[in-house]
Amino acid sequence: MSASTRPDWATLPNLVTLARFVLLVPVCVLLLDGPDTLAVVLLLVWASTDWIDGLLARVLDQTSRTGAIIDPIADRIGLAAIVLALAVADLLPWAALAIIVVVDLAMVVLATRAALGGRISVSWLGKIRTFVLMSSVFLLVAVAAWVPSLIPAAQWLLWAGVLLHAASGIDYIVRAWRAPAAAQEVEAPPSRR
Repeated sequence: MSASTRPDWATLPNLVTLARFVLLVPVCVLLLDGPDTLAVVLLLVWASTDWIDGLLARVLDQTSRTGAIIDPIADRIGLAAIVLALAVADLLPWAALAIIVVVDLAMVVLATRAALGGRISVSWLGKIRTFVLMSSVFLLVAVAAWVPSLIPAAQWLLWAGVLLHAASGIDYIVRAWRAPAAAQEVEAPPSRR
């Protein structure tokens, strides 16, 4: 099926993104039971699907509007579920979970329209935030499974990710609020002065 006749949602990258949703259940269940080697491996597989779907979309030229919508949803839901599981397992302060969820909800409420309209895109701050936050979550799970004495150090790194998450969320919302005004200025007819 050629790209012109294929439905927008029918891509290999979107299938990988859907696999991320499916993997989330066993990852969270294992985290609730207390991280072990299998939890570390599945979390790594889960996190790698975010990189793999993007790579496949570029290499196979299978970018899609559906993918642009479901990929960040998979990221937000996955991160919230994993952080919730870590908080329930008493590996993460509930305050960190609250900050992540509040920032994500604020972005959904205040920036979704601009994001879906293509008026804002992911910033470098957002990419750095994602890397630090996901790396710190993975590191926290790994040290909880293999070297529990390092949990406090991993929690400090996670707090750095949480702060970057808040800064990136604020930046995203501010850019979303400015985007419509900038778009209207461009579309306005030139002044006759």
